[in-house]
Order: sequence, then structure tokens, then C-alpha cells
Amino acid sequence: MAVPRKRNNRRKTEATPKPESCNSQLQGVPLDEVFCADSRRMEMIPDECVSLVICSPPYNVSKSYESHDDDLPLPEYLSLLDGVWKECQRVLRPGGRICVNVAGCWRQPYLPLHHLIGRQLSELGFLMRGEIIWNKGSSVGVSTAWGSFASASNPVLRDVHEYILIFSKGDFRLPGHNKKDTEDSASDKYISNADFVEWTKSIWNFQSESSSRVGHPAPFPVDLPSRLILLYSYPGDVVLDPFMGSGTTCVAAKNLERHYIGLDIDSGYVELARRRLAEEQPT
Repeated sequence: MAVPRKRNNRRKTEATPKPESCNSQLQGVPLDEVFCADSRRMEMIPDECVSLVICSPPYNVSKSYESHDDDLPLPEYLSLLDGVWKECQRVLRPGGRICVNVAGCWRQPYLPLHHLIGRQLSELGFLMRGEIIWNKGSSVGVSTAWGSFASASNPVLRDVHEYILIFSKGDFRLPGHNKKDTEDSASDKYISNADFVEWTKSIWNFQSESSSRVGHPAPFPVDLPSRLILLYSYPGDVVLDPFMGSGTTCVAAKNLERHYIGLDIDSGYVELARRRLAEEQPT
């Protein structure tokens, strides 16, 4: 579901000032487009034009993707991700943020993907801001298909949370217009004081998205990118998702008056994202 926001009923008397990133700096940037492309080669995106990257890379646990192998040997998987992170670093502007949603890999032994990805980003020079625990709570089933049931023989923990890793490029501060500098500061495209207090907590509680409803094996709910967009970007900024899937990040960006760029190597998911974006009306 979309993030509930308070409406501003005041009449605007003049155009809202646009943040710096909306002006000449975005000439030549493919705004509000999605591509069927490999995110290790984002030649269509110029250097230092993106303010926020939000993504959830394939978890490499044999989920059903038609266009690529989701069960690569770990070195190959990490090499793939490293190529994407380097391109994200190139296209992010100074102070830009990258938010990576990732779960642990529940194999035996357990594989802490969040630690491995965090180390990759740190080694590239990104500055870690922190991490958010996404508690999926009641949306997680009661299945205990692995290990032993009600026995000390081999109890296996059930995955009821994921991580959102938050990093900045080069600087923790991101230049732009604050809401107090604009006439429509109470509008939906800015974060409210109450939401800011709640969403800067390191644990977020909301349900996961149904894969059958969206048509993708590992979707995240629109609440997730919506919160990150409101926390870490300004209206008019460019938001990139290099593992776009069904286009949820792009939908959230469109609703919150940010530009979006999405990439996925699966042509079926690219078409699904285009349909969702065409049907979506800004809230």
C-alpha cells in the first residue's frame, strides 16, 4: 500500500522552486525511463546525475528468474554485484545515497549477504550511514520445512526480517532545497515531522508484498522505497533502481515527484514495470 500522507489544501500563488538537481545538471539524463539492460554497463546514464539508488539485488537462492541464473557460485555472484556497485558509484552525485535491501541467505551454513555487500560498498569508498531492519512480522508463514520441528536435533531459524543498508558517496550531506524553503512544504512530496521521527528508527515494521499479486518472485512493498525516497532525496531528484524487477521503486518515485531510471535484464519484467508506470496516477 502507498504511504499515507497529509494533504495540503493551501492555494499556491506561484511555481514551486525546483532543487538544483532539476535544472541544467539533468540535461542528457534519460529521465523517467526504464531499460532492458545489464546494470554493470549503464552507458545511457551520465556521471554524477543520480541522487538516490534504491535496489534489491537477486538473492542468489534459486528464485524463478527466466533471464539469469539465481544460483551462481558465490565468487561469481559477488563479482556481478561489484560491477553494479561501481556503476552506481559513477552515476551518483557527491553526497548521493545508495540503499540496498538484502536478506541473509538461509543455507547451511548461513550466508550473511548483508555483511558481504556492506564490505563491498565500504571497500569502494562509500560511507556507511547505518542499516535498517525490516521486520516482516505477521506476513511470514508458519512453515518449518527445514530442520527439525519441536526438537533440539536441528532447529532452523525462520527468516522474518531483511536488511536495508544505507551508504553515501563521498559526503554525508546532500545539497538541495529544504521544505521550509518552498511554498508547498506541507505537500506529499516532503516528509512530515511525525514520519521523520518514526522512520529514522532502525527497525521498520510492515508486511512483505505478494509475489502473485505483483507478478515477480521477490517484490518489496511500495512502502519501502517510498520511505527511503522521502528520507534521502528532494523533489525533482533522480532515483535509480539497477535491479528494477516489477518497477516498484519507479512507481514510488513517480508518486513522490522524483524522476526515475530503472534497469532490469529481464524483458518481461521491464514490460511489467512499463505497464505499472503507465497505469499509475500520482497520489
